Amino acid sequence: MRPTQVCYTAFGESFMKDAVLYEQLDGKRVRCGVCVRRCVMRPGERGVCRTRENHGGRLDTLIYDRVSSLCLDPIEKKPLYHFHPGTAVLSLGTLGCSFCCPGCQNWQISHRAPLEHDPATRPLTPAQAVAYAVQAGAAGLCWTYNDPAIWLEHTLEAAQLARRHGLYTAYVTNGTATREHLDLIGPYLDAYRVDLKAFTPEAYRAVSGFADVGAILDGVRYAHDRWGMHVECVTNVTPTINDSDVQLSGIANWIATALGVDTPWHVTRFHPHEGFAHLPATPAACLDRAYALGRDAGLRYVYIGNVPGDSRQHTCCPGCGTRVIERQGYSAAALRLQGGACSRCGTPIAGRWK
Repeated sequence: MRPTQVCYTAFGESFMKDAVLYEQLDGKRVRCGVCVRRCVMRPGERGVCRTRENHGGRLDTLIYDRVSSLCLDPIEKKPLYHFHPGTAVLSLGTLGCSFCCPGCQNWQISHRAPLEHDPATRPLTPAQAVAYAVQAGAAGLCWTYNDPAIWLEHTLEAAQLARRHGLYTAYVTNGTATREHLDLIGPYLDAYRVDLKAFTPEAYRAVSGFADVGAILDGVRYAHDRWGMHVECVTNVTPTINDSDVQLSGIANWIATALGVDTPWHVTRFHPHEGFAHLPATPAACLDRAYALGRDAGLRYVYIGNVPGDSRQHTCCPGCGTRVIERQGYSAAALRLQGGACSRCGTPIAGRWK
């Protein structure tokens, strides 16, 4: 794998930058090592994400400083419920994705390939992103909206700069980062909020177009075990695809066994959209069942998402049942924590707290 290098050439108003983590093969082919797809490209070809292109045996990223989305959000919106609650985070996204999910809510950017002079983006370097976060009073940076794994050249540099400024960092990801990717960014990435879309290859392929669930689970465990990242998992419960007990109990039991029973699991309501517009919204009874399966697996923190007003959006102490974090919408409305423990009974609450 090649080390980080900087080789700029013109790409509209921006740059093409020499990509990190790729192998040079015979015939000027290259193999990308940023995500677990490990695309092999001949000269002139792009990978599945359509953001990396082989130029004569050198792999370039086309999105290094291209930002499509920029927003100051509450960290709870990610959702990250056990990670610095009540703080604001600068959320950034670019174009492309390693998946092509039929029901993607952000398909306008995730299903789009970067174009020269692309009106969907604007230039923003990692240094500018960090400076903007500091100026806006954000506590950290979060790369989200489309999958951040394909944006490694930007996220790595920005995460290093964020660490120097005392800012936390987070990926909202589909979990396709390779071990080599995680080894590069691991020292600088604090949170890994990952979608676990299903538990069998068939269901994973149906919801994302990618079937190697084992590669995703391996990466999530590696981020947690090797680099000590704070991990929270989300499953968007999609009728007829991943809503069976086999899928949901499989995910819940894997989280409990591989990551630990203190790992938060968010089970969220699916809403019909794009290629999945023909499916119904997730019935309440199905979400109730998913919640029960998570608790049966021993998970201490299971949450219901995309259902405004549901009481299971709050964090309750596993010792005495006190609501230690109450949430209203995307905000933490009340915190009853002292030093990371329940203020009533002193039971430690797993997470990262300031």
